[in-house]
Amino acid sequence: MEFAQAACGLSSVKSVKAIMSQVPMIAIVDDDEAVRISTASFVRSLGYRTRTFESAMAFLKEGGDEEPACMISDVQMPLISGPDLQDKLIAAGRRFPIIFMTAFPTEAVKERVLSAGAVSFLRKPFDGSDLQASLETALGDLTIH
Repeated sequence: MEFAQAACGLSSVKSVKAIMSQVPMIAIVDDDEAVRISTASFVRSLGYRTRTFESAMAFLKEGGDEEPACMISDVQMPLISGPDLQDKLIAAGRRFPIIFMTAFPTEAVKERVLSAGAVSFLRKPFDGSDLQASLETALGDLTIH
């Protein structure tokens, strides 16, 4: 950071930070590290910032400093499932779009999360264009073109 400040000037660094804070941040919650990494990489390739969490509990503990513009969450995770995380967020008054993904889709879970306000319910493995379309729906005017 000191080198960047010296090379670009302090005001340039502040400008970059201001611009980056305007880029929507997408939270990715999945207990499978490979899925977290690949999903985050894809979402960053679309121009968004990402923050990954290895569990719903990790998001609840660490994810409060910056509210995400959208969350991508696995359904089946240890301790707190994706749908249970959605319930906890709603109960706490934290409302932002959620995209669910799962390798084990059921109509009951799909209906539960969509009726509680989820944007979409993707079956793993899914095509990148499906995730991109879900992000565009979730973010509306915040979508990066």
